[in-house]
Amino acid sequence: MSLKVSSVLLSSSTCRASSRQEVGSVRATFQPLQLQARVTAASSSGSGAASRQRLTVTRQQLQRQAWRRSGVVDGAGDTVTDTESSSDVESAVMLAAEQARAAGVKLAPTPELLQLLRSADAFTFDVDSTFCADESIDEIAAFLGVGEQVAELTAKAMGGTVLFQDALAARLGVMHPSRDDLERFLAGHPPKISPGIPELVAALKAQGKQVFLVSGGFRIVIHPIAESLGIPIDHVFANTILFDHNGAYDGFDPSEFPSRSGGKREAVQHIKKTHGFKTVVMVGDGITDFEARAEGGADAFIGYGGVVYRENVAKLSDWYVFSIADITAALTQ
Repeated sequence: MSLKVSSVLLSSSTCRASSRQEVGSVRATFQPLQLQARVTAASSSGSGAASRQRLTVTRQQLQRQAWRRSGVVDGAGDTVTDTESSSDVESAVMLAAEQARAAGVKLAPTPELLQLLRSADAFTFDVDSTFCADESIDEIAAFLGVGEQVAELTAKAMGGTVLFQDALAARLGVMHPSRDDLERFLAGHPPKISPGIPELVAALKAQGKQVFLVSGGFRIVIHPIAESLGIPIDHVFANTILFDHNGAYDGFDPSEFPSRSGGKREAVQHIKKTHGFKTVVMVGDGITDFEARAEGGADAFIGYGGVVYRENVAKLSDWYVFSIADITAALTQ
């Protein structure tokens, strides 16, 4: 079972901006405004018939809620009124949390895990739907007009029902992105950093911990994100899209760790061995992220459900959170 939560956690303390500067970061994070963040819970009865419960919250509503809390004006220059309720947002979080609790998911860290987190040498993060509040490959696909086909393939890849390399090849085969396509996409789609990520990265750095990004996404998208938060490019493990001499799509580099199933595990093992780390923590939302928790790889896995709640991943997690701020609090309190 998976539950699309998307950016619902803006209703929590992470979006209670206390200054115009903070609101500005929210403004940049959740463009474009018209995109919708849907909350979808799907379950099957014994007869196999599916029932669905859907709750829709627009990014514009979420953003206006954040601006309203700090008493600023919206992008059109109009004062934001207090007529919009965050009840839909809070309901989405409650729905996901209730499902997790019923499934026996570990929603609080054990004392042993807290000690491990605080003594860890490095944290490695998935990017799409974890470090960032969207799936970049799905966003690019939508930009190219093939969003629905690619989103279905992404769901299969993250759910672990197909080999990642097959899903990646299929998605890129449908998209066929040129260099020009990607440059136009990036120019009009600033990154949507998940609420709480900048604060967590700052806290990790303050404690002398190294930060790495291990993603099935694309370097052309992720490098600017890493640079914006002071993460070295050589701490990024992601996929490289290849182009021919005319800039047309020409496949992807199969030598990159994340280009194949088990690749995130290999990447974290490489990181640990190369840097001589004793303890490494992986944070992510998908089964490919959990795979990094293996011998010689990540010593703990924190599952994140702030964008998508995946019950199979949640149940495997050493700790499961719906807010990045919870991780920061565990490290600093």
